[in-house]
Amino acid sequence: MILVSYFTAPQNCSFAPARLGLRAVFLYLRNVQGYGWNHKRVYRIYCELELNLRIKPKKRLKRDKPEPLSVPDRPNETWSMDFMADQLSDGRSIRTLNVLDDFNREGLAIEVDFSLPAERVVRSLNQIIEWRGKPQTIRVDNGPEYVSGKLMEWAEKHNIQLAYIQPGKPQQNAYIERYNRTVRGEWLGQYIFETIEEAQHQATEWLWTYNNERPNMGIGGMTHAMKLKTAA
Repeated sequence: MILVSYFTAPQNCSFAPARLGLRAVFLYLRNVQGYGWNHKRVYRIYCELELNLRIKPKKRLKRDKPEPLSVPDRPNETWSMDFMADQLSDGRSIRTLNVLDDFNREGLAIEVDFSLPAERVVRSLNQIIEWRGKPQTIRVDNGPEYVSGKLMEWAEKHNIQLAYIQPGKPQQNAYIERYNRTVRGEWLGQYIFETIEEAQHQATEWLWTYNNERPNMGIGGMTHAMKLKTAA
């Protein structure tokens, strides 16, 4: 059965269905692959193969309700940046620089290396701007790479605003924080890398799949490429 093969044969699907929820899998099969299976049929196979994601219980803490992030009206209005950390198979620490367009939650780059100082951040941003265009604002935290004079000089030179979140308030950068969780769960935490080159190659391949084939519930179940076309 073709439907079963999408769940059981990794070569038929460019990402692991077990890492997605039922709605995302159904939208991928319907909107990206073009199959006409209804949700009841997909749900039946999904349950028979026991792909249901475990729901983690949450501790209910009383907190002040944060102000929701504004949704940009067009691409390149606001980007978000953040770092993640991991290790190679030999234990050496690596870092990734993740850059996201808040409009369609599109991953613009994943830069991987042992160290990513401000000079490397600037170089990566320049490379993105060459094909994507210049953002109006980049939202960042207060890490040393972001508060360095070099990055501030670069932003001022290009007339780009650096929007710093408050210390200890990651919810103010919620789009990139949610994206980081996806990067960890669907790519970074799924592989053991021998070299930086291998990690960077797999990051580039995963990013293309994420942008072009993976439905995102935060933008109405469309892929990020589909959402971008609505702004054309």
